[in-house]
Amino acid sequence: MSDGRFRVPEPVNEPVRDYAPSSPERASLEQRLRTMSGERVEAPNVIDGRDVTTGDTFVARAPHRHDLELADVHAAGRDEVQQAIEAALAAKHDWSRTPFEHRCAIFLRAAELLAGPWRDTLNAATVLHQSKSVLQAEIDAACELIDFLRFNVAFAQRVYDEQPQSVAGEWNRTDHRPLEGFVLAVTPFNFTAIAGNLPTAPALMGNTVVWKPSEKQALSAHHLMRLLQAAGLPDGVINLVHGDGAQAVDVATASPHLGGLHFTGSAAVLSGLFRKVGENIDRFRAFPRIVGESGGKDFVVAHPSADVDRLVVALGRGAFEYQGQKCSAASRAYVPRSVWQHVRDPLADLASSLTMGDVGEDLSTFMGAVIDGRAWARHRDAIDQAAHAGAEVLVGGDPDDADGWFVPPTVLVTDDPRASTMTEELFGPILTVHVYDDADFDTVLGEVDQAAPYALTGSIFADDRRAVARATDALRDTAGNFYVNDKPTGSIVGRQPFGGARRSGTNDKAGSVLNLQRWVSPRVIKETWVSPVDPRYPHMG
Repeated sequence: MSDGRFRVPEPVNEPVRDYAPSSPERASLEQRLRTMSGERVEAPNVIDGRDVTTGDTFVARAPHRHDLELADVHAAGRDEVQQAIEAALAAKHDWSRTPFEHRCAIFLRAAELLAGPWRDTLNAATVLHQSKSVLQAEIDAACELIDFLRFNVAFAQRVYDEQPQSVAGEWNRTDHRPLEGFVLAVTPFNFTAIAGNLPTAPALMGNTVVWKPSEKQALSAHHLMRLLQAAGLPDGVINLVHGDGAQAVDVATASPHLGGLHFTGSAAVLSGLFRKVGENIDRFRAFPRIVGESGGKDFVVAHPSADVDRLVVALGRGAFEYQGQKCSAASRAYVPRSVWQHVRDPLADLASSLTMGDVGEDLSTFMGAVIDGRAWARHRDAIDQAAHAGAEVLVGGDPDDADGWFVPPTVLVTDDPRASTMTEELFGPILTVHVYDDADFDTVLGEVDQAAPYALTGSIFADDRRAVARATDALRDTAGNFYVNDKPTGSIVGRQPFGGARRSGTNDKAGSVLNLQRWVSPRVIKETWVSPVDPRYPHMG
């Protein structure tokens, strides 16, 4: 025990390595990729600190190479999920009473391990199993996750520092308790950082967690769990169960001890989680917290005053980085006719120039494959249906599944602002452009707001400040993260807290103090120094 009042280290964003040819970091990662490409890992569940194998396995494959089998992953059954819940509940008392400086030290150590000896492993796993380019993996699996771990510790201290006023004769204070019960974290395939943040943020605040990662991110989830163990995470605090997400939710929502859900995925699944909790609401000891982010139909609006060169680059990067498999990816653009005549050919040239292939073999590749065959077929069908409905395929539009699930950067041009590819989330490298008359800028802003049910990210390109002001006001509810003269992707922890409303989620802003406040249940304590001994009040005479 110590009586010192501790201040956590001031967090700074982890610098992004560029992996230039002949650089030491490139050579090191290439070696790790070769090693991991030649391995076939057994990935167990981890329950109460123990590896739990079930014999019911599925194979983790590289999306860009059908023949590259990376891991045999043990799927949890209902019994294993229940065991994970029981382990979390058993660990709860000791973990919730572990002093903050010792809880945060574990996650700060995890950040340092990831910044150093574990960096290549997590990056390589993300490249191989999630088909991210080296830069996208570095930004995600290394830098953003390191940032979450470091900044969340500082945000947690801000939560604990928030205390009520005291006056003469009394002392008031707030005990920021963790939630009762356990937290279920259900994480997506597309960001290793999100898969790391969703279980660790509640755990930092004293909660214990059952973590169900995506089957399509199982390899980096496996290594991330090993990283947390290496950092000293006690047994039972975070329990990893692979396999069927619906099954994990069924078991968790059948427990009276469900304290919260931390989720990133589709709007349909988040709706199902709310429904499941609602159906079981009388079962729970407390109303579960639901924190969810669920995708978007993200936009770029150009004004006639937009800078053409910057707009082209923003559209290309925003739409096609990581194959458009970001919930923030630019997937619909509104471009005035006077600007489009200067954007059309450069945008087509940019999209055609982007290299696509085996991101694990050639680190200079811009983009890899989409995540699996279902996604590939969905993108192929969306392009075909759009073309059949009258959209022009400006570039791309020819998916190839011979060696991997490849969908080339595709730009569609449509006269219909309510075409399906302008309104429905596709989660692929498909950008649809609607060209509008210059005089209709204000009308288009209303269309942007109403065309899709989501409200995650978006951007305005304009050099006319009055246009920026009009768009910022008109689109106030249309995006939780709004960008001026920049692509609508690339939020950074501590600088652009991330999340959206409407059908994009609960907008609890990952990468900020707002998210961590959701994982505590405050108790206010009033202590009176000298309490009264006379029951009568002055007005009683």
